[in-house]
Amino acid sequence: GCSAGRRAKLLRFPSRVPEIGKLGSSHLGKKSEVEDHSVPLLFSNRWEQVPLIKEKLSQSVTLIVIRYAFSVVAFTSAKENFSLDWCKQSDVGLPKPDLVLFLQLLLADAAMRGEFGQKRYEDRPFQEPALQRFHQLTEDALKWKTVDACRSIEDIHVEILALREDITRTATHRPLGELWK
Repeated sequence: GCSAGRRAKLLRFPSRVPEIGKLGSSHLGKKSEVEDHSVPLLFSNRWEQVPLIKEKLSQSVTLIVIRYAFSVVAFTSAKENFSLDWCKQSDVGLPKPDLVLFLQLLLADAAMRGEFGQKRYEDRPFQEPALQRFHQLTEDALKWKTVDACRSIEDIHVEILALREDITRTATHRPLGELWK
């Protein structure tokens, strides 16, 4: 893809293509059960993409990554007896993002969207502690920006493009960091 003369590539996590990704997809779709301690490992197949991530970044390609490590950490740590620090461990050392966008949507608004509730973890009693974990993650030493996702797609798009332009101006001059190190 191309925007303002810059190349961009979209990556989605968790990847549901390899066998482990298919198991993760089955778990989220409530078609199979996975023991809670296995969930962060099940979704840690981001490591498979590290060579591609580094290659693209070395070519000055902007990577737009959906979910990355943060979603699985927030949702797993929202379960009883799971700490945020424990849930981060399988992702420590991944390439560190220059910017993390958190598209926040009120739970009532999310519940009105089509197919809400069909996936594991899509219910109010679980969403509330998961949201708290996301807020805790925003306190990390990463650059987080919360985007109000209750607005129109066009307004959200304009805000994200502006944020992307800001970060690409400064990020190209910094070495690649490691997540949670």
